[in-house]
Amino acid sequence: MPFRMGTTELIIILTIVILLFGVGRISKIAGELGSGIKAFREGISKDENEPAEKV
Repeated sequence: MPFRMGTTELIIILTIVILLFGVGRISKIAGELGSGIKAFREGISKDENEPAEKV
């Protein structure tokens, strides 16, 4: 039987995470994650735009 999380369980987990880490630290972590994803996407698009080198 697969484990399914409902809305109530997600709210409880979110509340526990906020109590443990605090709102400021969570927003800092989310910002760093967002900038990492942005840098990753820029790196991928830069590689796609450059032509392949012929050896």
